[in-house]
Amino acid sequence: MSFSVLSRRSALALLGSAPLLCRAGQAATPQTLRIGIMSGEDEDVWRVTAENAAKAGLTLKIIPFTDYNAPNEALFEHELDANAFQHGPFLKAQNDAKNFHIVPVGDTYFAPIGLYSRRWKKLADLPQNATIGVPNDPSNEGRALLLLQTLGLLKISKEAGLTPTALDITENPRNITIKELDAGVVGRALPDLDGAIINTDWAKKAGVDVEKERIGQESLEHNPYVCFIAVNEADQKAPWVQTLVTAFHQPNVRQSLIDVYHGAIVPAWS
Repeated sequence: MSFSVLSRRSALALLGSAPLLCRAGQAATPQTLRIGIMSGEDEDVWRVTAENAAKAGLTLKIIPFTDYNAPNEALFEHELDANAFQHGPFLKAQNDAKNFHIVPVGDTYFAPIGLYSRRWKKLADLPQNATIGVPNDPSNEGRALLLLQTLGLLKISKEAGLTPTALDITENPRNITIKELDAGVVGRALPDLDGAIINTDWAKKAGVDVEKERIGQESLEHNPYVCFIAVNEADQKAPWVQTLVTAFHQPNVRQSLIDVYHGAIVPAWS
């Protein structure tokens, strides 16, 4: 993930005088929910979701952020009622580091990462002593290394869990060099590398041909990196939660995801 400077304060300025919502223990169901998302394509997807929610009597006020740390901070402080931008390992890291009590309540989509190469046509072509770029933030670097393990290029210590680093590599038969780069840079560095692990959306932004230059990719099945809608634990069983999730799990939202992301992401509900 690549963090930008726009902060929680900037995004929350968009809230204006939105009505406060009911908290756990209060009887009434809120009529307006404040939903934190990342700015960009997701805004188009959530416009469709908001239209669905309105038909169920629920108004969604969509608050876009550009700092990946900010939506969980705002949610924990009850400045948001839900957010939708993250996968499980990222949330776990934030819950552990900041003592948040945030839980997932409904899957949204899966943004697969892939191994790309401009020099080599298939995985078997990767040479001895190859250099492979990976994102340098903990959750995405770990994800990249685990993909390399799934592809049979490395072995990682089981004790490292979902956030291994290069220090957790236990077997490296091809003597691969891991080059850590910012998530927004690794795609642009592809011409200078034997390969790179890149999130599909970043690959498209970097001009990578995601079909012709991909030599390996994650599978959706049993994947911990599926993104989801999240709420504070105290709100997990609130009646509006299922209404919100149902508003997202609709055919028109599925089509919006396909149209907006041009195949870079996969809807993650059945």
